[in-house]
Amino acid sequence: MGIFEEVSTFFESYRGEKYIYGHSEEGRPLYAIRVGRGEAVGISQYSIHAREWVTALLGFEHIRRGVRKGSVWFLPCTNPDGVLLATEGVQTVSAPTRDFLEKCNICGDFSLWKANAKGVDLNVNFPAKWGKGAENRFTAGPESYVGEFPLCAKESKALHDFTLKVQPQFTVSWHSKGEEIYWSFHQPPLRRARDKKIALMLQKTTGYPLRDAPNSVGGYKDWCIETLKIPAFTVEVGRSDLSHPLGRDSLGEIIQKNIDAVARLTEVI
Repeated sequence: MGIFEEVSTFFESYRGEKYIYGHSEEGRPLYAIRVGRGEAVGISQYSIHAREWVTALLGFEHIRRGVRKGSVWFLPCTNPDGVLLATEGVQTVSAPTRDFLEKCNICGDFSLWKANAKGVDLNVNFPAKWGKGAENRFTAGPESYVGEFPLCAKESKALHDFTLKVQPQFTVSWHSKGEEIYWSFHQPPLRRARDKKIALMLQKTTGYPLRDAPNSVGGYKDWCIETLKIPAFTVEVGRSDLSHPLGRDSLGEIIQKNIDAVARLTEVI
């Protein structure tokens, strides 16, 4: 069973509250699963980068683990077209898209692809200093293309709109690899102190160090911090000595180090 089929099966079998919050460029559903009761405290999203599909499997474990306060929306695969490209190849997209992607990715190997089916890197497509990052690109390709304008991609626009609808008190985005936590985006001093306190809890829970990336912009985390003024985190799972794409053989260690992270966040927000 392929990874997106696993996500779909998990969604269909889930007995609690669930929601399709949009569709991808190729028309695939974008799934959200709510865990817990009462106010929606947070959003936890996975696999926004295609080759980082292993994080979707971590999402299943977080859902099974549950939360300790309020409720959290879990979005196990925010880039389904990209995940299918990375795991099953270019035959998973429609013919016109296939021709376009083969021109974007002349090597023909999509296993390291990060973007969506339009060659947009969803995690640089948000309106948070959009297009001003040190590694931003302005033509479609496997990674770092910011898109024609902020939120031009259906997946990033759907995630943006869903977040505004939910109005979470925190968000956490799961990426791979490097075992580190990114938590800042030019916050003023008081909010920076607040967010660092929560980040230090994540550090203690996962064992991952905190990092700053001042020249990285346009991410979902960045937008949440800048526009919604809430704590938001990017957690890079998987050891740095591993090679992309991380596979199922790395999952056990990833789960061991990160299984309690979302539940703990609901306690401290």
